[in-house]
Amino acid sequence: MPFQSGRHFLQIPGPTNVPERILHAIAKSTIDHRGPEFARLTREVLGGLKKIFQTSGEVVIYPSSGTGAWEAALVNTLSPGDKVLMFETGHFAALWRNLAVRLGLKVDFVPGDWRQGVDPKVVEAMLAEDKSIKAVMVVHNETSTGVTSQVAEVRQAIDRAGHPALFMVDTISSLALTDYRHDEWGVDVSVGSSQKGLMLPPGIAFNVVSQKALAASKSARLPRSYWDWEAVISANQTGFFPYTPPTNLLFGLKEAIQMLLEKGLEDAFKRHNRWGEATRRAIRGWGLEINCLNPKEYSNAVTAVRMPEGQDADSLRKQILERFNLSLGNGLGKLQGKVFRIGHMGDFNDLMLAGTLSGVEMGLALSGIPFKKGGLQAAIDYLAGGD
Repeated sequence: MPFQSGRHFLQIPGPTNVPERILHAIAKSTIDHRGPEFARLTREVLGGLKKIFQTSGEVVIYPSSGTGAWEAALVNTLSPGDKVLMFETGHFAALWRNLAVRLGLKVDFVPGDWRQGVDPKVVEAMLAEDKSIKAVMVVHNETSTGVTSQVAEVRQAIDRAGHPALFMVDTISSLALTDYRHDEWGVDVSVGSSQKGLMLPPGIAFNVVSQKALAASKSARLPRSYWDWEAVISANQTGFFPYTPPTNLLFGLKEAIQMLLEKGLEDAFKRHNRWGEATRRAIRGWGLEINCLNPKEYSNAVTAVRMPEGQDADSLRKQILERFNLSLGNGLGKLQGKVFRIGHMGDFNDLMLAGTLSGVEMGLALSGIPFKKGGLQAAIDYLAGGD
């Protein structure tokens, strides 16, 4: 693409914009990862992550993408042939399912329409019928669909069924964006990563582990070496890692945690909820359709917009990128070409959202897509109202 003046609007749903404070932190000189300064950094980061996940459990950090943390959650707790219960809430639930199958697990995969989250009633009914299920696996916020499942209600469904299954939750695109309570909601393994709500580049992933999950790891028989919790937790007790850690990304992680805690997590949740609502008002004003069907499940992090019949989302995205230097998320899997996704997460503010929605409205007009003008104004009116 030829040179374009002005800033690039990166409004994909992750990796997100990285703030200057974090970039400067990452740019520090690398330190000895076997020295006392690094040990202090490790302890600070682990303590801060416990506040972000709202847990007193063990936090395990990996130099990896979120996919690595998916695998770590499974290989540390399960054995070949174990059955797990999963739900087809979108593209990333399907990918986690595929990973589980490749590891030799049996996956009971409940089909879905990619427009709704996990139904707690189905969870309860299926667990009541099958006591052999070893784990229930849920994607909290489906980045591909803009749908957020109700994790606390799923936990309640597991409890009503009186089932001993482990509860695993992918928080990759919800962490620090939407209220998430590892301990209070009885989650056994939380999966997270660095490149969305934490505002870092990709490259760090997390497992948060309950005592129940740690106990399960003692008898789990899936092969594990790099992903072994015990090795990391043991080394972390002295502030170190069993492998070379991503030192400079950890500098950035420390800064990200500090930034989030300066105003508190509740402020972060409120801001992202507000941006999500402003985005949805714009979409309704344009006469377009929000992919998520249930308002209770609207995402704070990303909104997927369905295209009118016969219109191609990727052509619209291309027009908007080339004309306005604005990157929007594409449709994934079953939604390819059918939706575009507006990311409203991380290092973001009202004016950036207004600019994003302005680019979308102008792009709709340039592309000849049937829509009503006024969506941008509806969002601006909401934002200006200070709600």
